Amino acid sequence: MAEDSRKRLVVGISGASGVAYGLRALDACRELGIESHLILSRAAVLTLTHETDRSVADVNAMADVVHKVGDIGASVASGSFRSLGMIIAPCSVRTMSEIASGVTSSLLTRAADVTLKERRPLVLMVRETPFHLGHLRTMVRLAEMGATIAPPLPAFYAKPQSIAEMIDQSVGRALDLFSLDWKPVKRWGEDLDPIVGGS
Repeated sequence: MAEDSRKRLVVGISGASGVAYGLRALDACRELGIESHLILSRAAVLTLTHETDRSVADVNAMADVVHKVGDIGASVASGSFRSLGMIIAPCSVRTMSEIASGVTSSLLTRAADVTLKERRPLVLMVRETPFHLGHLRTMVRLAEMGATIAPPLPAFYAKPQSIAEMIDQSVGRALDLFSLDWKPVKRWGEDLDPIVGGS
């Protein structure tokens, strides 16, 4: 694939519940012709075994390029590596907190830090509930730094018929933030009729 920043996306998967979001982000990249650069955290490997029947090899095969989480010398650790930005799906509270502190201990958080310093979109699909005040303050700090906090909340107006459709809608709306138009997304006023006369 051509060395074109418009054709690359860094996809991080942390250990939070919801590994399916990251897997569908990888599927979407392939369908959209976007070169995916995957970083899978160590905790994500554990979540993968609990939530799916896929192996790490299966997930790695979904990405165009796989970077080891301990390889801080990888291409995505440098600001000179051009990309559309980075999505972490799902994003654990620990991962989000490490990014906010600027003290990064793995390639996952280093790549996110680089994304911020280069003023590229960083989308964090934070998975936790309820949030305590420390979580909320960390999210405010990240938003002030330029990140987008995008928890994967269901869009019931899209009338999802399955968990898979709910996942696709959340992932697709997150990809909108990179100006990527993924077909499974149902859009208000386009695929869905707006309510008329409501209040």
